[in-house]
Amino acid sequence: MGERTKLIGLVLFFIGIYFMPVGSEVFRQAIQNGVYLLNDYARKHVLTCLVPAFFIAGGIAVFIKKDHVLKYLGGKANKALAYAIASVSGAILAVCSCTILPLFAGIYKRGAGLGPAVTFLFSGPAINIAAIFLTWNVLGVKIGLARAIAAIVLAVITGLSMELVFREKHREQELVVGNGGFELSKPVMTLFFGSMIAVLIINGLQINTTIKYTLMVTFAFVTMTTVSVKFKKDERNEWIGEVWSFTKLLTPYLFAGVFIAGFIDPYLPRELVERLVGQNNLMGNVTAAVFGAFMYFSTLTEIPILQTLISKGMHQGPALALLLAGPSLSLPNMLVIKSVLGTKKTTVYVTFVLIYATLAGLIFGFFR
Repeated sequence: MGERTKLIGLVLFFIGIYFMPVGSEVFRQAIQNGVYLLNDYARKHVLTCLVPAFFIAGGIAVFIKKDHVLKYLGGKANKALAYAIASVSGAILAVCSCTILPLFAGIYKRGAGLGPAVTFLFSGPAINIAAIFLTWNVLGVKIGLARAIAAIVLAVITGLSMELVFREKHREQELVVGNGGFELSKPVMTLFFGSMIAVLIINGLQINTTIKYTLMVTFAFVTMTTVSVKFKKDERNEWIGEVWSFTKLLTPYLFAGVFIAGFIDPYLPRELVERLVGQNNLMGNVTAAVFGAFMYFSTLTEIPILQTLISKGMHQGPALALLLAGPSLSLPNMLVIKSVLGTKKTTVYVTFVLIYATLAGLIFGFFR
């Protein structure tokens, strides 16, 4: 960052502080809402979703051989196999658009092609089993089935579109890659990754709270025991180092985005949004997709929100558009993706998601 850029940033910051409408009730509510959403995210998602995801991402970076990632998800991998794996591999993980980010960064860092990596990024939050079945039960069989099919199709199309636009002969690594030279036996690898993934899966299940947290603590203990007993000191240090690299890279953007999403919420014209999405037209679907993309939905919360909107007259077409764009994108999600892919690729990715979600909503609404 040049000195001129720093100066401009400092001046803009001062102007923003100077003209801050501290006397406005809406502004105070926006600040309170941003802090509340941060608190809610910290309580409900950081320890049970984000932290396990960071540990898994660190493990991928250190212990998963780059050759394996390249074989199945790399630029020279079989296209059909690569996209098939990427489009459904997130189905068992009940994760939101933010929790998927460390996992996406992990496979992208190990050499996954841009297309398959983006497909995984889109599909992870969009097609998790818990969300599909809850949509099915709460909103109806047709929209539940449409969500499942459209999420997989759109994930693949979005990945292919990104690959077509950005033809990468050689990808410059934006993250510092671990040496990846550590060898773990298959049983240890299975126990290590399986126990961490189990924590994410169990966290997304709608079961008794006591049973849920007992199981999560048990699998976390299995992970710690495996690391303590089976890992050498340099393996543990390398793994923790990679976890810290992901944490310090992604967390500031994530928390800033969550706060901003909460801050802008009071300024959103909700009544206008509800009026705009009452018909299955271009405006209605675009509005639903954009609204979903820039809001933050924690895992499964988009369903009761949609239930309320549908009860107030929201058409099924825009409802599907929101179901596709909302879980896959959010303002925090976009900020973090920008830190991994850069501004240009992030902008194109967001644009593709909005366009395809809008088209899917229009088609579904037409036949509905």
